[in-house]
Amino acid sequence: MRLQVLGTAAGGGVPQWNCACPGCSGARAHPGRRRRHASLAVQQDDGCYVVNATPDIADQIEACAWLRPGPGPRESPLKGVILTDAELDHTIGLLRLREADELEVRCTPVVRQALRPFADILRPYLRLSWADADLIPISAKRPRYAGSPEAPDWVSALRLMGGAVVYAPAMGVWPDELDEAECVIIDGTFWDDEEPRRTGISEKTATQMGHLPIEATMERLSRLPGRRLYTHLNNTNPLVDPAAEQHKVLAELGIEVAADGMVIDL
Repeated sequence: MRLQVLGTAAGGGVPQWNCACPGCSGARAHPGRRRRHASLAVQQDDGCYVVNATPDIADQIEACAWLRPGPGPRESPLKGVILTDAELDHTIGLLRLREADELEVRCTPVVRQALRPFADILRPYLRLSWADADLIPISAKRPRYAGSPEAPDWVSALRLMGGAVVYAPAMGVWPDELDEAECVIIDGTFWDDEEPRRTGISEKTATQMGHLPIEATMERLSRLPGRRLYTHLNNTNPLVDPAAEQHKVLAELGIEVAADGMVIDL
């Protein structure tokens, strides 16, 4: 199995188009700080997948050598998409994949139900099929647009290689399966619980928004064996600045901040 990090930002990316906060302004001034929406490329025995279909998906495919098409004009190694939730920043890229002849989407039943309008839009363009994935339900937080009933698997963590790898870009609770994994890539949206309110982006805390803050998870994460990484950074997170003091805090704990384009060897 091969893994490549395709993006590491929360919704809106870094910089966000309508924001001039220090994180976004810094990314405009220093292009090396830019981050695409959080996603992961996975090469398995049954084909290549991207985890979550972000608005950046076309550029993300181009940035991953083994996802690029060829040798024929319409030959692509991409078999499908695995969705960890139904949020727009993780699903809107499905529409960008309309040029495919066929596409498989793996997700929970409630996510599939929420995406029925996407399926209707795509039906004239390609053959869309649905399947299950090795997903761990971790939150009942549904997208604001979804009118479906409450369900425990609106948000999931993805288990790969029989649980050796766990990818959880949005995490409202700590799943026990993390403690058994050899490589974990988890929610680093906010540094502390008050960050959304302090920066004025929300009246809710990070936890109330469905994201365990880094300050609440880093000690427990540091005790896990193997490789440990944070992803899905919000533009308000101090970690989007490479010079931020918080990088030193995580480094002392043996924890990494995932970077766009990073290859993870297992």
